[in-house]
Amino acid sequence: MQSSLSVSDSDGSSFAPLVVLELAENTEAEAITWLLNRIKDKQQNGGAELLVEQLQVSGQDEQKRSPKVFLVGSTWQRLLSGAEDVGLFKEFYDGTMRGFTYANRESFKDFEGDGDGFLSIAECQYIIKHELDTLRAKGEKYVPGYPKVKLYPGKSVIRRLQSKGILVQVFPLHDKEELKRLSFSWYRKIKLSYQPLDDIRHYFGEGLGLYFGFLEYFTFALVPMAFIGIPYYLFAWEDYDRYVLFAVFNLLWSTVFLEVWKRCSAQLAYRWGTLSRKKAFEEPRPGFHGVLGFNPVTGREEPVYPNTKRQLRIYLVSVPFVLLCLYLSLHVMMIYFDMENWALSIYDEDPNFWTSVLLFIPSIIYAVVIELMNLLYRYAAEFLTHWGESFNFVNCFASLFYIAFVMQDMVLLRQSLATLLITSQILNQVMEAFLPYWLQRRRNKKVHKRVKRMMGDKELPLVEQIQLESDMNTYLGTFDDYLEQFLLFGYVSLFSCVYPLAALLVVLNNVTEVYSDAFKICHVFKRPFSEPTSDIGVWQLAFETMSAIAVVTNCALIGLSPQVKAYFPEAETQLILTVVAVEHIILAFKFVLAFVIPDVPKHIQIKLAKLEFESLEALKKKKTYLEMFCTNKKCK
Repeated sequence: MQSSLSVSDSDGSSFAPLVVLELAENTEAEAITWLLNRIKDKQQNGGAELLVEQLQVSGQDEQKRSPKVFLVGSTWQRLLSGAEDVGLFKEFYDGTMRGFTYANRESFKDFEGDGDGFLSIAECQYIIKHELDTLRAKGEKYVPGYPKVKLYPGKSVIRRLQSKGILVQVFPLHDKEELKRLSFSWYRKIKLSYQPLDDIRHYFGEGLGLYFGFLEYFTFALVPMAFIGIPYYLFAWEDYDRYVLFAVFNLLWSTVFLEVWKRCSAQLAYRWGTLSRKKAFEEPRPGFHGVLGFNPVTGREEPVYPNTKRQLRIYLVSVPFVLLCLYLSLHVMMIYFDMENWALSIYDEDPNFWTSVLLFIPSIIYAVVIELMNLLYRYAAEFLTHWGESFNFVNCFASLFYIAFVMQDMVLLRQSLATLLITSQILNQVMEAFLPYWLQRRRNKKVHKRVKRMMGDKELPLVEQIQLESDMNTYLGTFDDYLEQFLLFGYVSLFSCVYPLAALLVVLNNVTEVYSDAFKICHVFKRPFSEPTSDIGVWQLAFETMSAIAVVTNCALIGLSPQVKAYFPEAETQLILTVVAVEHIILAFKFVLAFVIPDVPKHIQIKLAKLEFESLEALKKKKTYLEMFCTNKKCK
């Protein structure tokens, strides 16, 4: 990790600032002194043993009005010991990925000298964040200077200060030179090539690296679907017999797509050292509230949340709110159908160009309302955890299912799907990239003027950089980004035999999505902390569930087509049984295919098994040594 900036702490030691702590402007001096001492104190005394220094800002009365900003860094020795504490996996000299230990540091590949450059900047900032998050109260009854802000042993200091508004924000600092290099190799030049995933992971961490890897993989995987969908759209619009083949290909594609992605994800995670870390013990999250209890796994006292309270929260808060949201979605859907009927009645009375345009207005309005409701559900999911996917699935697809299987209006289904897909893509681009960029440009101009007024002709780029980044919006994680891809996957897979052009539209959207997401991560939002992940988490299950639902949907749509019904003129029961049988056969084939294709490539399985074997052998040797040592002591 190389940084183009450096500051000096109170002892005169120079260090690269990695993380920014911003305290409220009226923070009591006692609290500041206490917090800084806890951050600087030795680990054995309960401190974080980090380096910290206040950002110096000179100017007329500006220091009194500006918030108190502190820069946090660390010595290389502390970062390397922290890498062992958090369980980082790095490449060993024999090419395998192993848990890093400070004692064996020189046995790891790319470790040279004192280790400068061995850890990525994202890993360094993650280590500092971990040390700050695990900074917990000891014997303090309250935060010094704030008698009403109570503390008890084990409570996260940082989280407590944030919840009371004493600590305004904590964010990792950009490295301008490294960011510039990444930008030019990533999105500054429009080119048809793979993304620099290793560079993205090096700068932003594994969480964002895996997201952009999935986005790239999904886009390339859609290309065959797009090429096949174009002739179906142009030459076989009403021929459902040919759509059967397209639907079957789509269903097989969705299965292979997800299974192959598991293998690609495993290769990336192993190369980045997170595949072996996924079962490692995690500290309780800093914001976790509860009474102190004994953890039987770690043998430590930690905050615990009673299971009874958790169940009451689910059944008395989460479930009623979920039902309310579902009712709201269905109510809005029925209003949309009323609008459709109104527009259709006007068109039937006077069919002309303007009334034909009016037919698309209800779908466009409904698409906008869906995006607004999805935004509402996004905030609701903050405290309802994994309900967000269900909200958005019902919100986006309920009307399409109603049109397909209750109204059985394929023309309206095709029109609604196309309108929803195109409108949602346009709105997402505007809301995710263009609007935040425009707002950020306005904020940047104000910051430039404020810094120039403070500093005059004196140039202090670090001050300006921190001012700019502190005013940026916080990046809330990849939830929204994965959700968008999840919904697009649903549009492609659920109704393929009605609108085969959907894959092409998603490809075009994702090509621009790569550039807009890259830009917003680099320049619109604050730099996010690294998230060491080994896969895409719950989204893998969400995509697989969508793929299974797509089998049922497409088989049912094929069964409703006039061409298929013609084969069963007076035997509706036989038609239903045939559709159900075909659906079960395809589902069985999907599960067999998922079983046959291993999630982890064979060569990685061998490396993981070898590492586990060596760990067991080392444990046996240690046990034998201890037994011999104890025997010798008894003999003496």
